[in-house]
Amino acid sequence: MNFELEPKYKAIQNAALDLTRQIEPMAAEADGLSVVHQGVLEALRESGLCRLMVPAKYGGTFESIDPLAICVVREAMMATSSHLDSLFALQGIGSYAITVAGSDEQRNAWLPRIAEVEVLGALALTEEMAGSDLKAVSTEIQKIEQGLLLNGSKSYISNAGASSYFIVFAREAGGYSTILVPAKTDGVSTKSSPELIAPHVLGDVCFDNVILPDSARLGRQGDGLKNALATLGVFRVSVAGAAVGLAQAALDEAVKHTSTRIQFGRPLARLGPVAQMLADCWTEIEMARLITYRAATMACEDPSSSLNQSSMAKLAASEIASRVVDRCVQMMGRWGLESQSKIERLYRQARPMRIYEGSSEVLRLGIAKQLISESQQPI
Repeated sequence: MNFELEPKYKAIQNAALDLTRQIEPMAAEADGLSVVHQGVLEALRESGLCRLMVPAKYGGTFESIDPLAICVVREAMMATSSHLDSLFALQGIGSYAITVAGSDEQRNAWLPRIAEVEVLGALALTEEMAGSDLKAVSTEIQKIEQGLLLNGSKSYISNAGASSYFIVFAREAGGYSTILVPAKTDGVSTKSSPELIAPHVLGDVCFDNVILPDSARLGRQGDGLKNALATLGVFRVSVAGAAVGLAQAALDEAVKHTSTRIQFGRPLARLGPVAQMLADCWTEIEMARLITYRAATMACEDPSSSLNQSSMAKLAASEIASRVVDRCVQMMGRWGLESQSKIERLYRQARPMRIYEGSSEVLRLGIAKQLISESQQPI
């Protein structure tokens, strides 16, 4: 067992770190926006890192998408800017269904442009009354003479208003399908969602009698859940990578502060309670990093069968990030409470991570169900 990153991942990590150093002067501004920051977007485009989100056949870095590479990049990005991390992640989350289920025409039309960040993607799953319970969606696809008719609405959709297309999860003929909808199609409209505690490019999307050709469907009729789970299998673990990066950034801020802040004749870091918190933070971050890298490595081999490992990693890393950043604010005292300071931004950004892409409670239910199933005990 080798716990060190291979050279190819080290090179990707270094490229991501180079990018974060470049955009750091605009990170605070970008993280406060609910629209795309053009400077960050341009830097991401020039970095070439979004080539990790598509297969080599369509201009990507590797023959197939590598979840560990994506984790490593998100770990570096989230430590500096949640805005940058989100733009990067959504190029994959908003295109993976095209990669695994799209026609040759759909792949050729969109994936090379995703790789070059010529377009932004979006995955439209969530609705007002359907969050974790995906099967409760009411958006519907109907077969008509002209092709497919789409009606419904989606809420809290990342990149809404900025994306060039939506991958829409909807009901169809008693099952669920996914359909690719260009954003400028007649009947498609967007509006801003309510502002979050950590600003985000977010919006609601309405589909009002949207007519699309049969070729807009991704895969076969009824493949919707399969396509959604495939996306989660690759990208859920990357949320854990981002959570590790956030926690590490918070600890770095706390170490700088407690090493130089003198109280009672010595640095805070040498006072017992503070030293204990620093040690706990470092230990938990290393735990989170190990389970994340392990789950990502397993997802490289078989994303669908390792979804529970990805869920464990996302659960552990997001919960640990929340604990770590809370301790770091405590160690930094009033400096930890200053509005728009880095630690305050990290504190706000940590909280949503325990909710999106699988809330902690829902993840625990799925993990427990799998545990019981593997033990073959009735429940």
